[in-house]
Amino acid sequence: MTLTIPTSHHPPPITNPSKQTLPTLNLSLLHLCNHLHEAKQVHALMIKTSQIGHTFSASRLAEFYAISNNGSLRYAEMVINSMEEPCTFAWNTLIRGNLKDKNAHKVISLYDQMLCKSIEPDHYTFTLVLKACTNLSLTEAVKQFHCQVIKRGLENSPFVRNKLIHVYAISGSMLDARKLFDASPELDVVTWNSMLEGYSDNGDSESLHQVFDSMPYRDVVSWNTMIGYYVQVGEFVEAIEMFRRMQEEGERPDRVTLVSVLTAIAHLGALAQGKWVHAYIWKHGIELDENLGSALVNMYSKCGFMDGATEAFNETKRKSLDTWNAMIGGLAANSRSLEAINLFSQLEHSHIQPNAITFSCILNACSHGGLVEDGLAYFNKMKIVYGIEPDIAHYGCVVDLLGRAGLFDKLEEIMEFMPMKPDAIMWKALLGACKIHRNFKMGEKAGLQLIEIAPYDHASYVLLSNMYAMADKWDRVHKLRKTMLDKRIKKPPGCSSIEVAGIVHEFIVGDTNHYRKKEIYDMVEEMGEKLKLAGYEPDTRQVLLDIDKEEVKQASLGHHSEKLAVAFGFINTKPGTTIRVIKNLRMCSDCHSAFKLLSMIYDRDLVIRDSNRFHHFAEGSCSCKDYW
Repeated sequence: MTLTIPTSHHPPPITNPSKQTLPTLNLSLLHLCNHLHEAKQVHALMIKTSQIGHTFSASRLAEFYAISNNGSLRYAEMVINSMEEPCTFAWNTLIRGNLKDKNAHKVISLYDQMLCKSIEPDHYTFTLVLKACTNLSLTEAVKQFHCQVIKRGLENSPFVRNKLIHVYAISGSMLDARKLFDASPELDVVTWNSMLEGYSDNGDSESLHQVFDSMPYRDVVSWNTMIGYYVQVGEFVEAIEMFRRMQEEGERPDRVTLVSVLTAIAHLGALAQGKWVHAYIWKHGIELDENLGSALVNMYSKCGFMDGATEAFNETKRKSLDTWNAMIGGLAANSRSLEAINLFSQLEHSHIQPNAITFSCILNACSHGGLVEDGLAYFNKMKIVYGIEPDIAHYGCVVDLLGRAGLFDKLEEIMEFMPMKPDAIMWKALLGACKIHRNFKMGEKAGLQLIEIAPYDHASYVLLSNMYAMADKWDRVHKLRKTMLDKRIKKPPGCSSIEVAGIVHEFIVGDTNHYRKKEIYDMVEEMGEKLKLAGYEPDTRQVLLDIDKEEVKQASLGHHSEKLAVAFGFINTKPGTTIRVIKNLRMCSDCHSAFKLLSMIYDRDLVIRDSNRFHHFAEGSCSCKDYW
């Protein structure tokens, strides 16, 4: 193919072009180039007409080679080296091309070559080189370039100064960034955002808020940084509040905003707010890409609303493996094991290969569903068919699977011959299985191993103590309690949250701070009376407090945070409404038994997400089949 100029743009015939008209011709031809071979034809013409040394024309040719998606950095460098008087613009172009090609080391090398060839860098050179330093995390190099900027009198360039502030902030040198920031007469929103990002990454909440509150103008990046910070430090209510403020101030959220706020909503289990975000996406015609689709699926799954998760999954046109994993994992966590297996089969028939996370999800599904043969088949398949070497998480799933089924001989064999030592999660799974199947001898062994691995983890002591209590070994319960006191190991207070009318309400054990506390405790008392009429007897064996009187123990069980949250749900929602509660700790057996009966007494579905799994209570039974 030869490069031709369209007829309507043909210049007058040139029989003997002068040196003045050739550069113009070359530029005209370059503007028409769309492919590398066309640029090479112009390149050949420039060599033939001795114009390759012409600074302006050659610089533009080098620019095409370096920056165009169809270019060639090798040819760009060749053109620059053939120039009679290579200029800063040409070298900046070459540096820019290598930066675009993510070759930051080459950028630094080209800068050194510039100096060796006595080509003076300008403000644009330094913005490019400083960006390369960011990519390479070269904090000391940044300071050296800063000195070179001062030496060349470019420190007052707003472009260079803002880039320096950005690089210092991103690399964690906040003192250097702040010094430049405070001394700058002109600051754009990008620079303000750099400071926000730097303080966020360094966990400096006070400075972060001070800068945010001082900003003369905020863009979507400013808000995203604040929302992302709150999510990062686990302040999910604050993240949602910041999202609300963002909308009040008229800033339209982008995909990054929506993914962050959906993450916060997922942790809180704030389903109504999650549905609002989903409706916002629909209303504004935002396509569900792989990230946003995965975030929606994850949010619905962690709210225990799998119909919503399925809808979001089906709406996501470009599904990544993360999207599939989120859906399979959500089905597994919500005890919809057969659906998870069916979806895994669909994944296998797609063009996407499952990974280690996928197999963790499907093994969990088999474990929660008691599907031993299927689980072992998947465990073998991951290595034989997909070449994925099982890690500690996969072996942990198999231990949980076999433990739930009471297959302790097979379980011991797996643990003995696996290529790594059991971790705390595995010992917890075994201890839980032993408690359910009353294998107290093996359970004690697992519990002691667990305490040895995690000597300051309160959950280790609580799990073993609960098993001792079930076996009526109270001397060992008290011994464990004393060990916890001696080591100053405290079980964190139970905390549960419930969303009603778009507002998240939080309760701690024995909470008396809620503005409707009287109504809540009246409902707790009503629940207790109805439970007694249904034949319920409180299970006080797992109360670790040093309480002797049985009636006091029973009262303490009634004040668990999840019961307060459910009571609040009963008095604030219409009959028939599903009540959803999130708890920070593992639910005790007494609350579990109570909720099964309450779901039948009040004809309500109760969805409780504890630290271990989801519990869907309906018509007197639980989705976990009393195994959690």
